[in-house]
Amino acid sequence: MAKFVFVTGGVVSSLGKGITSAALGLILKRVGLNVALQKLDPYLNVDPGTMSPFQHGEVFVTDDGAETDLDLGHYERYTGISCSRKSNYTSGQIYETVIAKERRGEYLGHTVQVIPHVTDEIKAAIRGLATRDIDVVITEVGGTVGDIEGLPFLEAIRQFRFDVPAEDIIYVHLTLVPYIRAAGEMKTKPTQQSVGRLREIGIQPDVLIVRTERPMSEDMRRKISLFCNVDPHAVFEERDVEHSIYEIPVQLVKQGMDGHLAKRLGLGPRRIDLSDWERMLENIRNPEREAKIAVVGKYIRLQDSYKSIYEALAHAGISHKAKVTVDRVDSEQVEKDGAEKLLAAADGILVPGGFGARGIEGKISAIRYAREKGVPFLGICLGMQCAAIEFARNVLGMKKANSTEFDPKTKHPVIVLMDEQRRVVKMGGTMRLGAYQCALGAGTKLRAAYGTDRAYERHRHRYEFNNAMRRKFERAGMIFSGLSPDGKLVEAMELKHHPWFVCVQSHPEFKSRPLDPHPLFRDFVGAALAGRKG
Repeated sequence: MAKFVFVTGGVVSSLGKGITSAALGLILKRVGLNVALQKLDPYLNVDPGTMSPFQHGEVFVTDDGAETDLDLGHYERYTGISCSRKSNYTSGQIYETVIAKERRGEYLGHTVQVIPHVTDEIKAAIRGLATRDIDVVITEVGGTVGDIEGLPFLEAIRQFRFDVPAEDIIYVHLTLVPYIRAAGEMKTKPTQQSVGRLREIGIQPDVLIVRTERPMSEDMRRKISLFCNVDPHAVFEERDVEHSIYEIPVQLVKQGMDGHLAKRLGLGPRRIDLSDWERMLENIRNPEREAKIAVVGKYIRLQDSYKSIYEALAHAGISHKAKVTVDRVDSEQVEKDGAEKLLAAADGILVPGGFGARGIEGKISAIRYAREKGVPFLGICLGMQCAAIEFARNVLGMKKANSTEFDPKTKHPVIVLMDEQRRVVKMGGTMRLGAYQCALGAGTKLRAAYGTDRAYERHRHRYEFNNAMRRKFERAGMIFSGLSPDGKLVEAMELKHHPWFVCVQSHPEFKSRPLDPHPLFRDFVGAALAGRKG
């Protein structure tokens, strides 16, 4: 039977429950356990697919085509485990399932209520990851203790203690000990209040992980232990890191988290080896060189909107023992000030995905600058589509070339709606989603990066390159270096006479890992380092 670790958070949002859950996943995996991770989100959206990146951050896509919370990206990057649609449930999904059952008559004769029907459905979602090959399921509950919308999830995990043996379940609570600069003191009261709210709900945490700016004293640890009814050896510090979020697992292991979890779960002594992780951190702390990459996007204001992009660039830098400095450039600002002014210092330019017409002309200007100046360029999803528009306008002379997403009546539709999308009317979860195979052309930069003739990458789009334009593009020097196995879809393209100009319709950033950087990002950053401007 699988064991269960539940991660909750209190005091404020954005404490880092996702990173903490991912770190615990890495630790348990490295002591020899098969781990599955899951995020429960209290919001009523069925999934984050229709939510603004300004509100929610990026949408992380799994191999099986689920649009999920960005925390699943942390899970995958830390553990190397591929998540699935079972790894993310929202209130919307849970209530949708319950209502569908009620309409089918499965509750016939009963009044459908939050308890037990909604909580039972939540518990079923948790058990869905506990397959025979899984030793530990880590479930993170989104939001903070006390949120009204999160109460059914907290009630469900409270009930879980009565469904499994006591030694098979751990409640981990992440909280905050703030430093009050005016008083020159760290305060434990928010942690005490947070745990108090959790205990009112009926959950007594077994492990406390305390976010701090400064080191906790032993007196403070004992005080937290006493007031929160938690063993002092189960109070762990998670201090703000200096260089990278990947320091968190090592920080926890140094305090004995691996041994504590193993003992608490009745697993006996376990050895952990993080030597490769330590070497990776050493490359982060002591880079030998630096590259400046301009990411030109339309959701730049929020750090999490392109979270996987930034992480993939960092991973690529690690592989080159280099620091990648990201310059976040608003594509609307490019429209106002021009590409030359904002991109002149960039060693490489990346244009990521997105939707809608806002800021598109700025992206196209940035791509033209990269093409004409010979600056290494990587276009992802919408970035590839904008590159096709730019090439059609400025190389093929189709001055009004566009995507039918932005101009349905354009005379030169370079990007068009996919055939399979033409009858789609619902928005949520209806795009081309998940992992698809791509055939890589011989002698291309794409093939050289992957080192194979096939790649499997995750997609999230409705529009595609117009096949009617292929021959004109090829005659002008564009290489279609990646195609669907049947040859019907353009999955990637690159310029023949350019130091490094590669575009893909997929989202390779989702598969990059700190110990295994994605080959496209690795080679892109390598090209940027090779052509470094100073």
